[in-house]
Amino acid sequence: MGRYLTTRLLLVVPTILGVVTLVFFLRFLAPGDPARLMLGERATPEAVKVLRVDWGLDRPKLDQYLIYMGKVLRLDLGRSYKTGDPVAREILTRFPATVELSVVSIVIAAILGILAGVVAATRRNTIADFVAMVGSLLGVSMPVFWLGLVLIIVFAVRLNLFPTGGRLDERMLMEPITGFYVLDGFIRIFKEHDFSYFFSALKHIVLPSLALATLPLAVIARVTRSAMLEVLGQDYIRTARAKGLTERTVIWSHAFRNALLPVITIIGIEFGYNMAGAVLTETIFAWPGLGNWLYNAVLSRDYLAVQGGVAFVSVAFILINLLVDVIYAYVNPRIRY
Repeated sequence: MGRYLTTRLLLVVPTILGVVTLVFFLRFLAPGDPARLMLGERATPEAVKVLRVDWGLDRPKLDQYLIYMGKVLRLDLGRSYKTGDPVAREILTRFPATVELSVVSIVIAAILGILAGVVAATRRNTIADFVAMVGSLLGVSMPVFWLGLVLIIVFAVRLNLFPTGGRLDERMLMEPITGFYVLDGFIRIFKEHDFSYFFSALKHIVLPSLALATLPLAVIARVTRSAMLEVLGQDYIRTARAKGLTERTVIWSHAFRNALLPVITIIGIEFGYNMAGAVLTETIFAWPGLGNWLYNAVLSRDYLAVQGGVAFVSVAFILINLLVDVIYAYVNPRIRY
């Protein structure tokens, strides 16, 4: 196992370097001059020229690339063209919000998706199976930006049950403990006996997490159903039933455990997609996470921010997939690395 992990971690390095290299050179295809965008349309050509020299934008592309890669190898992602702040610090400030949203959404998707898939498989060709599969088809087909707007209009504007965006009520100022507001609010219950922060953070995360959970929920349900149907047709399942075991024991202790491997795979992949693809959800719900920050960075041609954000998300996605591979060994002891 140790040798396998070492090999996989070594493979991460060229992958990340390749992603950073690709994003770096793709930026030159985007229109607009960062120096002019920073100074504004009324800036004089002389001021633009001076700024380009200061930021190294006047150098040949290869020189810019080598300088940037040298900084990346020192874990220096540069400074934002827009704010002048270190990109790494801005990423670490916003990353907990994205992680919190992704974790809550994937937990919702996993629980509901697994239940829907198991019910559909054990009640094949019934109304429950039909409803579960039609629901999963709708979940895959609905655009997240449309669903997010519908949730805001219905539950925030019309019913006034949840806020329209943000992570916390405007009147509340919470000093971050872990950076995860739901967890921080839970900690405050024990430290200060104050429930207001916890319930506020919980209300704010409900709608964006539901919107983000829709697609992975549908995918998990379909994969779970397919895996369960395959396992339920095996000889050892018929043997378990012939031995007089209860149907619940057969399904959850025998069938589901053996069908869990592809389900874990898809949960890990979807969690990685949530981390990397929460841009629309965070933008619609004004969620101050990494996706929303990257979206604004693209609009303002903040290339260093975009490059750093993409590299960071790539590392997170690769490490999540590595974690899924490690979990395989504990779920299925027959796997040997």
